[in-house]
Order: sequence, then C-alpha cells, then structure tokens
Amino acid sequence: MSNFISKNMEILDHKIDSMVPMPESPFAFRDDESFRDLVESIRLYGLIDPIIVQPHPKNKDKIEIISGVRRWYACRELEHKTISCIVADNMTREEAIIFMIDANLCNRESISPTEKGKAYKIKLDAMKRQGHRSDLEAENTSCPPGTKFRTDEVLAENAEDSARQIQRYIRLTELIPELQQLVDEHRIALGPAVELSYLPEDAQKAVYEYYAENEVTPSYSQANQMKKRAAEGTLTPETMLQILDQPKPNQIETIRLPLEDIRKYKPKATVSQLQDFIRKACEHYAKYLRNRDRGAR
Repeated sequence: MSNFISKNMEILDHKIDSMVPMPESPFAFRDDESFRDLVESIRLYGLIDPIIVQPHPKNKDKIEIISGVRRWYACRELEHKTISCIVADNMTREEAIIFMIDANLCNRESISPTEKGKAYKIKLDAMKRQGHRSDLEAENTSCPPGTKFRTDEVLAENAEDSARQIQRYIRLTELIPELQQLVDEHRIALGPAVELSYLPEDAQKAVYEYYAENEVTPSYSQANQMKKRAAEGTLTPETMLQILDQPKPNQIETIRLPLEDIRKYKPKATVSQLQDFIRKACEHYAKYLRNRDRGAR
C-alpha cells in the first residue's frame, strides 16, 4: 500500500461517467479472457477492491483514475452508475504517475513488451522531474553494469525486472510503430529489437519492408551488424540487403539420417568421409537419372 493510500481512508461512491483514465497511461485496454473473467466476477460478487482516483487537474467536473481502469471499464459494461473509490488528493503529478505505473506493472496479467518499455520510460521521466539522476539514457546498452550512479536500480526496486532489463525495455520506445507491433506479436525477440532501436528511422522502415515482403525478421547477429554499420555511417540500402539476406541457422533446411544407415555402406569411414560419400553418391545417382532420361527419349 502506497504512503499516499491508507487502509483507513474513506471509500466513496462516485459517478462512473465523471471519470477518465490518466492520459499518461501507456497501457491499452484489452477485451480479453482476463477482462471477461473480471466482468463476471464483479457481476456475481460486486466490486471488492475500490479504484484509486484523484481530482482532475484541469477539469473540476472530472475525476482521474490512477489505478483500476479495467475495473472501471467492467463496471461501465455492467451499467453501474457509480463505483467505489478512494480519493488520493495529496499526490503531486509525478507521484500520481509513478503510482499508476507501479500499480499496473504489479497487477496486470498481460503487458506487452512495448507497453512495459513505455511504462518504464514514463516512470523514469517522472522520477527525473522529481530530481533523480539517471544514467538510462546512455548511448549504448553494452556499457559495463555498475560503472555509473544507478538511478535505474532505484527504478528497479519495485519492479520484477533488473536495472539492465529495464534499460532494454526502454529502448523499445525508439522503434517505429510497425516494428513495435512485431515485437508485441513475438515475431522479433527482445535482443534483436534492442539492436534495431539504434537504427535511424528510414533504416527501421526498410527492415519492416523487408519483413513485409519476405516474412523474415533479423536475427540478433544481423541486427547487431546493422547497428554497428549505422554507428560507423556505412549503413546503406545495399549493405542492409546483404545483411538481411544472410541465412540464419534456424532457416537453413537440413536432412537428418541415422548414422548407422550410412555406415553399413562404409563401416570404417569417418564422419567427414561419410559426408563426402553421400555427396558423391547423390552426384552419381543424378548422373544416372539424366542418362536414363536421355535414353527414354
């Protein structure tokens, strides 16, 4: 429980239509199975935990939701006219933002990687406005850990992720929306995505266009090569294509044969000799088929 929210604080009922979520929130509303379960729970048992709100900073007729937006959506769907609230009217804007981020990171069941990155960045910015020093804006995430004052460690104190991992999530905010979507769809892993975040916007667009045409995303090695080229000023459309066209180990088709099936033809051969034997056998059989086809004509 936050220092700003006490269990002894009065719980009030406020009109649902008078409420709006905080505009700083990076969390998207999803009408998913978890939300359906929440709606059904409230329908059967009522709202067990009140939501946390504060007076709207610009509109005296409105109330801002700090924590409990999904519960608010659920009560709206159930056509409730009012909802139970705890009003936290002693927070600064930065304190309210940090509370909102922490509450969602702790309580939401599904948060996409880019949502998490945006959330950490919003919290970091709020902490900076409060006077915290930050080294999360380092140009390269490969800097040795522990070499600077660690405001990111302060940020990580109430998070499930390490300070290093928080840095990586925040880098996702530098991706173009199309690549962010591929990350959230798990088509691009976090490692390659972080490397791609260092590319200029036009290069990121080219990566997405390559994916749209070939349905192939860069490996970590490919993304890292492009990042280094971009830093050197040598990343051109031609070099990008050369890098993206490199075969990845998991995209190279292979054929597996039990070793004993081959060794019976050459019992004393080494593995290298067996590989050569298979290649020559294939060449010999291909030549046989060509001669047979000529004879059939």
